[in-house]
Amino acid sequence: MGNCIVFRQTKSVVTQAATTSHRPNTPARQHRHEQRKHQDGDKMVASGMKMDFGYDKNFGERYVLGKLLGHGQFGYTFVGTDKINGDRVAVKRIDKNKMMGVKDVKREVNILRELTGHENVVQFHNAYEDDTYVYIVMELCEGGELLERILSKKNSRYSEIDAAEIVRQMLKVAAQCHLHGLVHRDMKPENFLLESKEEDSRLKATDFGLSDYIKPEKKFSDIVGSAYYVAPEVLKRRSGPESDVWSIGVITYILLCGRRPFWGRTEDGIFNSVLKNKPDFKSKPWPHISDSAKDFVKKLLVKSPSVRLTASQALSHPWVRENGDASEIPLDISVLSNLRKFMTYNGLKQFALGALASTLNKEELADIRDQFDVIDVDKNGTISLDEMSQALAKYRPWKLKERHVREILQAIDTNTDGLVDFSEFVTATLRVHQMEVHDSDKWKLLSQTAFDQFDKDKDGFITPEELKMHAGLLGSINSSLEEADTDKDGKLSLAEFRKLLKPANIHHQPSPSSKRNRHQ
Repeated sequence: MGNCIVFRQTKSVVTQAATTSHRPNTPARQHRHEQRKHQDGDKMVASGMKMDFGYDKNFGERYVLGKLLGHGQFGYTFVGTDKINGDRVAVKRIDKNKMMGVKDVKREVNILRELTGHENVVQFHNAYEDDTYVYIVMELCEGGELLERILSKKNSRYSEIDAAEIVRQMLKVAAQCHLHGLVHRDMKPENFLLESKEEDSRLKATDFGLSDYIKPEKKFSDIVGSAYYVAPEVLKRRSGPESDVWSIGVITYILLCGRRPFWGRTEDGIFNSVLKNKPDFKSKPWPHISDSAKDFVKKLLVKSPSVRLTASQALSHPWVRENGDASEIPLDISVLSNLRKFMTYNGLKQFALGALASTLNKEELADIRDQFDVIDVDKNGTISLDEMSQALAKYRPWKLKERHVREILQAIDTNTDGLVDFSEFVTATLRVHQMEVHDSDKWKLLSQTAFDQFDKDKDGFITPEELKMHAGLLGSINSSLEEADTDKDGKLSLAEFRKLLKPANIHHQPSPSSKRNRHQ
């Protein structure tokens, strides 16, 4: 088939890996062992009790089941018809005797209920149950899976314009999930449906069976997802929202060239490729694909999750922006997190970040400008306390009181006018680690330029006397300098200054909810 990709091999690859004996204790083998233990235990619990979810019991009075659409390990999906108005719906019927547990099903229903209303998520209607089944009633998407649409294309490839439109919709779903404190955990072409059979049909995310809630600064420790789309940090058992963006990067690569970026004949082989290999951007058709598209994919397929673009950031990338417009971009959880972290920095670090921010041009600040505009609701060029409160409240896991929001705003508001202007916002939300890794040469130049703003005599060091020239640092110079002066020579070198600019290493703890070990 040449460059065409045969997606349907995924199941046989997993089966082959599972039946291979005398294998080392690899992540794939560990995962399969844990998965079997987990599923067997749940089935024993399920078979010994009558499960009641508290859902409506009148499914048969409202709907009639029709054509079978598909099936999975625990149930079937049918076309249903509403007896009242004749509307066609999709009905996911789950056998209570085969399901993994009450909590898993309830979580999926709650997630669908939370996300309903988003234009790129399958709309949830209601959940029902009887003694044997749970019925999840959803919007029926007549256009089939994205996977089928990809395979129908010549060489399984999309044009850049069409690919960008698809990716933009996926990123909107991911960004919305992340604002709700959710990680989808299984983004792949099979889990996106097309609303209709029209060529420009809207994309709809479906199947939130592996999705889970995660608290800020926590990480999942289980391995879930689909082998070809799983992120490196998932295999290392320290994953979070960034893993969804990796999966979208894999899908983007496939849309543009018709091949997977990571390949293996067994599940272990795939995992090894994900952990160690780099995607191929030299073989055809990549030489004929735009630099902007390649830059986009590379920044999504960065193995370090802290360097990878966030979903909202990716929506601001030139390749995926619609006609140069970044409308309807959701708030970026990393921006909100940076706003909170900024208030913990000492005066010297805040000033240093301000100097670095002043070296960036309009293009380099595009994603931060987009986020500022999202928060600046009245579009007057400043962010008020009320606007900051509204923004921080959109991140569901946080429940900040007004005094905490006020403390954040006051820390950012360096000119003490009670408002946050764009330059203050940039200073507080810079992603320094990304700057360093994405373009190390530019990072060296910009950090040197920021350093020179303090190093007045150009001797290669920042002294206490030079710091005293900055009025905002008065009273905090000695303690701030001592903290940043790692070699204790009483002054800051360029290397120490660059270290000062970088965020402190955060050691994430596994999320309490990450006790499921499932793989599809």
